[in-house]
Amino acid sequence: MPRILAIDYGQKRTGIAVTDEMQIIASGLTTIPSETAIAFLKDYFEKEKVEKVLIGEPKQMNGEPSQSTEVIEKFVVLFANAFPEMKMERVDERFTSKMAFQTMIDSGLKKKQRQNKALIDEISATIMLQDYLSRKF
Repeated sequence: MPRILAIDYGQKRTGIAVTDEMQIIASGLTTIPSETAIAFLKDYFEKEKVEKVLIGEPKQMNGEPSQSTEVIEKFVVLFANAFPEMKMERVDERFTSKMAFQTMIDSGLKKKQRQNKALIDEISATIMLQDYLSRKF
């Protein structure tokens, strides 16, 4: 069974998470510079079978688009042009960064490790993907 991949796209960094082949468990894959996202994905899609890509949709508490929406929408267009055959789904990413930070605290990471924004982005993508999987079943 092909994997599902989640992208937490940001202006500087992009967190990426992926499922196992049975689409049961979400795991952090990596965090990359955002400008390399399309090239990274092309390489990854050549090596791994991916059924669908989830791209985070940032919203404010009231459901309105957040200030980072414009940056992400540009990436969505680039993604759709680069991978026209790939199924893409937008998912709400509200609270994932806060949940990622709390996860780091709960897992006992030291303060210096919790300041690693790249790790927060990767965990955010993982939370987004695991939430999607839990709603899927």
